[in-house]
This record gives sequence, structure tokens and C-alpha cells, in this order.
Amino acid sequence: MNIKKGDNIIVITGGDKGKKGKVVKAFPALGKIVVEGINVRKKHQKPRKSGEKGQILSIAMPIKVANVMIVDPKDNTRSRVGSKIVAGKKVRISKKSGQEI
Repeated sequence: MNIKKGDNIIVITGGDKGKKGKVVKAFPALGKIVVEGINVRKKHQKPRKSGEKGQILSIAMPIKVANVMIVDPKDNTRSRVGSKIVAGKKVRISKKSGQEI
């Protein structure tokens, strides 16, 4: 999986197409990520204690990694992810501009 926690992404398919956001959590085994403000669903929560009121929470649900792409740091457009070795370490780069992610 080429997308990690903290990456800026853009959604390329689905109801949230065109929206940009930051990855909050990644699930590599499932091939899914959670992005703030994208794929938000309402959750109705019952009161936990007596005297407390129930509430409706907005929660960002996981989205498939195949439906998103990395945002190129140079011109804020979508780009594929590549890799190269710099000073003995493997780093991720943007295929469009060649800059490190």
C-alpha cells in the first residue's frame, strides 16, 4: 500500500469525488484508509448513563485505497507514487513532479 498516515490525498471515484483530505488512519491488511471529512456517516448513540441525552455523531468511515491518489506537493494535482533510493534510504516520490512525498 503506497498511502500512509499523514499523506494528503484526493478522491478519484465515488460520491466524494474531487475532495481532498489528510489520512488519519491506515489499514494495510484491509486495503482501506480513513480520511478526515471524507465518507462521513451519521451514528446514533444511545445515552450511556441515566440523565444523559442520546446524540448523533458524524464519523469518517474507511474508504478503499484504490479510490484515492496522492496529491502532488508541487502543483496540488493527483499523482502516482514511485520510489527511489536517496542516501541509502528508499523514499517515496511523486511520479508527476519527482519530488519527495
